[in-house]
Amino acid sequence: MKDSVAEEHLYLGFSHQYRESIFPLHTSISLFLLSYCDCKLFKIFLVTTGEDVDDQFVTKNLIGDIEVHLISRCQLPVVVQSCCLPAVVVKDGKFCRAGLSVVLRHIIQKTYEADPSKKDVLELLGFKKTCLKACAEVSQWTRLCEISIPLAVEGFLTASPEHCQTIPPDILQLERKLGEPVRVHNDDKIRRQKLQRQKAGAKAAVPVLGKEGTEEGKPVEMHQHPLPSLELSIAFSKLLVQEVSDAVNREAPHIRRTKTSDLPLLDHVFAEGLYFTLADIVLLPCIHQFLVSSKKQGKNLVNLPLIASWYRRVQEVPGVKKAAGKCKMELLQLPELMSAPQEQLQGFSSVPDELEEENEDSHFIGGPRPTMTKLLVNGIEAKFSPHPCPSWTLDWTNLPSAVSPGEGKMSRDRALRKQQQLNNLVAAVTKLAKPGDVIVDFCSGGGHVGIVLAHMMPSCQVVLIENKELSLIRAKDRSDELGLNNIWFIQANLDYFNGTFNIGVALHACGVATDMVIEHCVKARAAFVISPCCYGFIQNTVKFKYPRSHQFKEVLSYKEHMILCRFADQTAAQLPPERRLIGKQCMGLVDLDRAWAAEERNYSVQVISMEPESCSPKNNMFVGTPT
Repeated sequence: MKDSVAEEHLYLGFSHQYRESIFPLHTSISLFLLSYCDCKLFKIFLVTTGEDVDDQFVTKNLIGDIEVHLISRCQLPVVVQSCCLPAVVVKDGKFCRAGLSVVLRHIIQKTYEADPSKKDVLELLGFKKTCLKACAEVSQWTRLCEISIPLAVEGFLTASPEHCQTIPPDILQLERKLGEPVRVHNDDKIRRQKLQRQKAGAKAAVPVLGKEGTEEGKPVEMHQHPLPSLELSIAFSKLLVQEVSDAVNREAPHIRRTKTSDLPLLDHVFAEGLYFTLADIVLLPCIHQFLVSSKKQGKNLVNLPLIASWYRRVQEVPGVKKAAGKCKMELLQLPELMSAPQEQLQGFSSVPDELEEENEDSHFIGGPRPTMTKLLVNGIEAKFSPHPCPSWTLDWTNLPSAVSPGEGKMSRDRALRKQQQLNNLVAAVTKLAKPGDVIVDFCSGGGHVGIVLAHMMPSCQVVLIENKELSLIRAKDRSDELGLNNIWFIQANLDYFNGTFNIGVALHACGVATDMVIEHCVKARAAFVISPCCYGFIQNTVKFKYPRSHQFKEVLSYKEHMILCRFADQTAAQLPPERRLIGKQCMGLVDLDRAWAAEERNYSVQVISMEPESCSPKNNMFVGTPT
């Protein structure tokens, strides 16, 4: 194990206790992962929301062998006070990770870095280490695991008896998800193996861990369960670090010739498919509390046979029962349940109703020109305000090299275009900023905007928010090289930042992220300078519906608006001039809709073209100020 691991502080919310769990459930989930990983790398603080908390009761009765310290929210480091918990911060207080998925993934990575023999812990991150990496606003699966199910279970546990008679829709959505076919890397090969087993009528005995497991170096107690599922064979072979037998791997010639469309589908073993991942860790404390409460109320779980099977199976994973014991979770022994009739579940779609696209509009005419003409007939066309300072530029030659975007290892031409983009944003921010202002660089990437602003405006506090860890680490390295003291770094999805600020900035915020940034700024009554990007990725989400403004909604349907978004992406330099012009007009219309939506909430917004326009195919820029 590596010795020189810098201590980090982990802050977890604590509102109340319910049976053996700490609420919010995000805290119980975090503690369960720490126990599963046997991770002692973090100094852990429970951040209380009330004043009548018994320190000794909490530490002795709820935490097991994990040492914790109770503090109030006002004792948090300043950067953490701007974030939703859980959060992790390094000792210098400048770099913070916030939000459940980001924090859990960090715990896993730090555990493995400190002890590379814990490969089973690293495997929790799944294929290409992407488990729960996508933010909840764009990933329905992340949203279900990270937000919807914990909140649904908390609501179920705290509801009055008359309000918890039915199974929460989010729990039923998980049941339906577990019934969907599994898609995994190299699944064609596994499906052929499944077909071969089906044709042979084979029933392989699958090794399943008994109570002793592998804890404390004891021999593994094995049972032979007559389970015919190839998926189980593969899943538990991976958990036990065993190779699947040659008899399973070899395929008969007629199996190899079978069309992919004729192969059997794969069934779920764990939450994301065949393998035990972080998603299972997140779901287990939540589903456990739901099942315990349902059992106490005498509820029939006939509608949840797949969740019940998953719950039993997760208990067979090495280390799960031991971690549950440390967290005072008394796992239930559930009976086998028959599958519920399909009609009992069909009312619960696997996709929330609000995300379903509108029904076909009988009056809908496709293509950008008819849609643009429809808007023009109603007096709506793309409008661009004159650039307030088209020739303004930073003195790049006299700035430290670490300020330049060229330090981000990009080509000379691209670095020049990036400098031109930064000229536009910095010029706009300079006109808005006052000494003492807090400026937030949303979707900051490698910090091109934020680092320039922090260097140019030492009297302002700059906060960089980015979901990608490596990008933010590169930004911090550049900041350290410059010796900047007025800059913070937060690795989090936008929803987990709740601090106050004066100006929001974003350079090429992708798709819906532009609308998320505008929403953050409007709620904070902050000015904003934003350059949108990736219009083709715009789509309805749980929080955002398109078109955004009342004027556009009165004229365009959702599908017609999506036509504008798709064609707004067609502005690349290699495209014919006429197509680029249409793309620019579509960009202008999409952004006009966004500007009008902000103006409906008492903002003054200008849509401007960056100078020179050749600095980027996506060269629109919003400048918005509260009125």
